[in-house]
Amino acid sequence: MKKVYFLLAALAGLVLLANTSRNTTGPAAGKFGMTVGTPEIKSISGLAFGPEGVLLVGDSKSATVFAIDTKDAANAQAQPVEIKNVDQKIAALLGTEAANISIQDMAVNPVSKNIYCAVQSGDGTPVLLKISGDKIEPVNTKNVPFSSLALNNAPAEDAKDKRGNSVRVAAISDIGFADGKVLVSGLSGQEFASTFRSIPFPFSNKQDQSTLEIYHAAHGKYETLAPIRTFTTAEIKGKKYIVASYTCTPLVLFPLDELKPGSHVKGRTVAEMGSGNSPIDMVTVSKGGESFLMMSNSARPVFKVKYKSIEAYQGALTTPVEESFATAGVDFVSLPVTNVIQMDKLDDSRMILLQRRSNGSLDLWTSSERYL
Repeated sequence: MKKVYFLLAALAGLVLLANTSRNTTGPAAGKFGMTVGTPEIKSISGLAFGPEGVLLVGDSKSATVFAIDTKDAANAQAQPVEIKNVDQKIAALLGTEAANISIQDMAVNPVSKNIYCAVQSGDGTPVLLKISGDKIEPVNTKNVPFSSLALNNAPAEDAKDKRGNSVRVAAISDIGFADGKVLVSGLSGQEFASTFRSIPFPFSNKQDQSTLEIYHAAHGKYETLAPIRTFTTAEIKGKKYIVASYTCTPLVLFPLDELKPGSHVKGRTVAEMGSGNSPIDMVTVSKGGESFLMMSNSARPVFKVKYKSIEAYQGALTTPVEESFATAGVDFVSLPVTNVIQMDKLDDSRMILLQRRSNGSLDLWTSSERYL
């Protein structure tokens, strides 16, 4: 069986390769400070969209954020998507089997409503794909307008945690975009490793960096080493916050105006949503003037939290949750949707979900308003 690497190389460089040409031969900087070249993306840890169809790629292996002009900026109405056995269709496109690929992340272009997927092959090759309706195709990353920024204070490539696991793989744990800035959570090489970066876009040499601390009630202690696993931004009582969750599922608020360069910020833990679980994706949707936080999980159903419940909760969790797997703080609802491995917002009231069904099929589908 041919490896993904060789098939995609034959498709005129539509794969992301670690040793492709650098951005040194392109013309002078154009829109968003980009130049034409082939980005050296070694891994895809997270995807998000910036302005005008610009795709943001977080690469932990190289500890770098890339911005790629997809030229996919034509406004379109969001249409429901339903693709059964999507992993088998992707594998067939790449000339391999579904067991040899993993879907690392998924992001909806808010302008075109096309879905972008980060796929990793069995040999570690990262691939970008675009899904438009029921059509799946590779994203060209050869000789495209792009820019990049290497993260300051990233963990060393050979850094290990106490269990011997690589720290570098969590250099970027999630990525987002708000108010003209690329937002990046992950680990740094500093003493307080949990880090949040706010990077102006277009890129310059500036990247504001804060270290984070939370009280984790399921663990019964304050923590500075674990990274945020997923986050979103929200306005709560007229103030902007990072709404974040960590492994074992604490829900934490960080005021954006406190995440200043060099600051150490203690988040306010407003909920414990059950240990033995890791959050995967988090989005905000709305219906009838009410907003909801939706979160997919590794070992729990999709959670729904009313933002008005977060607004009404004035305190913070500062004492342990004594019972294993118990919850505390802000109330939430467990939806009848399990095994969701990727999720993103399609429009104000709908989400795109990648779900492993009970029959083993990996399906991509669109939620309806009934979940709200």
